[in-house]
Amino acid sequence: MNMKLATKDEEIAAEREKRRKQALAREIEEDFLARQSARKQLERGWQLNMNFLSGNQFCDVSPLGEIEEEDAAFYWQSRRSFNHIAPTIDTRLARLSKVRPKLSVRAFSDAEGDMKTARISSNILKAAWARTDLDRVIARASLWSEVCGTAFYKIVWNYDGGAIIGSDGLGHSLKEGDVSVIALSPFEIYPDSLSAESLETVKSLIHAKALDVKEIEEKYGVKLSGRTLDGFALTPYCAASGWKLPTDARTQPAARENCEIVIERYTRPSAEYPKGRLEVAAGGELLFEGDLPYENGDRGERVFPFVRQTCLELPGAFFGTSVIDRMIPLQRAYNAVRNRKHEFLNRLIGGVIAVEDGSLDTDALAEEGLSPGKVLVYRQGAAEPHFLDCGTLPSEFEQEEERLSNEFLLFSGMSEISRNSSTPTNVTSATGLQLLLEQDQSRMQMSIESVERAVRETGRQILHLTSSLPRPSGCCA
Repeated sequence: MNMKLATKDEEIAAEREKRRKQALAREIEEDFLARQSARKQLERGWQLNMNFLSGNQFCDVSPLGEIEEEDAAFYWQSRRSFNHIAPTIDTRLARLSKVRPKLSVRAFSDAEGDMKTARISSNILKAAWARTDLDRVIARASLWSEVCGTAFYKIVWNYDGGAIIGSDGLGHSLKEGDVSVIALSPFEIYPDSLSAESLETVKSLIHAKALDVKEIEEKYGVKLSGRTLDGFALTPYCAASGWKLPTDARTQPAARENCEIVIERYTRPSAEYPKGRLEVAAGGELLFEGDLPYENGDRGERVFPFVRQTCLELPGAFFGTSVIDRMIPLQRAYNAVRNRKHEFLNRLIGGVIAVEDGSLDTDALAEEGLSPGKVLVYRQGAAEPHFLDCGTLPSEFEQEEERLSNEFLLFSGMSEISRNSSTPTNVTSATGLQLLLEQDQSRMQMSIESVERAVRETGRQILHLTSSLPRPSGCCA
């Protein structure tokens, strides 16, 4: 009898625990959807920047908050893009590629122990830089920060990395593990407050990503049905409506099938959870819950394993801004001037013919035009067809085009010598050219300092991971 009661109590407890986990999973997903909805306009701005960078520049955010193609007012209107944004970003990225601060550790004192620790720590950082290919990671993060305004580094411990130290007896190798540094786009990071100015002021952070259901099952042991997700928005794909973004293979990823959104919610230590909280949910199931995994703070406290990098800081905003945001209105104006200029030139070259009604076959004339040697037959007694005088190209076109070209240099923060590889006509001395280069360096100083801070913080977290995580048995210290 007692055994039956015990079994019944266990079933009730198991059922209660199952309901608790399901409720927690729903709460995590609702929290994610609320944060996703709150920053929808920001995401549309990032997507618009990506379209303009790739050359798809005849689109805009609609009143409904979606990115849509802008239709031409007339079928004959020229709609070509004269992309000044792409070379500007290329130049800025080339300049940022030279920002690779050397990570080293300075001894706290002249004591032999402190000196030895500093040398070992510097060697650890040097080895980690090579193993994680940190140059490539920084370049990827810099690309995201220049295009969208913000990028992130995720510093975690990869238990599948490092040298093989043994076997589990089932044919699986045991490895000592190693540090892993990953560059993340701002599309994957959701803070609890969009007005927080740094990661240190964020109380809760969500990292959401789309993973294949097979990978989720291998990692967490939970089998999910999966679904088809669309692009960066991390929303279910609707075949009826198609993509919300304009069709452009350079900026629009294909639909991902058999995937699910894995939501990792990180919460800072509090009175309720002194060691913080990490909760992972996907597809309505709770995959993991526990303490923050790493003691990666300055004094051994548990903090978020993320580092933020921005292009340009905004006051009272978690996400930074990009130079592309400033250049989009200028790019629209430049495209309009160049296209109207080409239309005017085409009108001068092709001509506009005035024809009396009924004097000839206007359909054939519109289709074939006036080719050299063409015999034009018109009705006897009718007025002779003639070209209208379209005048000459107004000088305002040239003046406006030149003014907009100069404004590109102002908005981008790049001078002619950096962006166009040409020296200004009014600067001939080597000293003057050097001053121009130094001014370009000053204009990019905020972005350069952000990269340096991010790399320095990444190195600090790498050291904390390598020193605080327990080693697997059998591994030499």
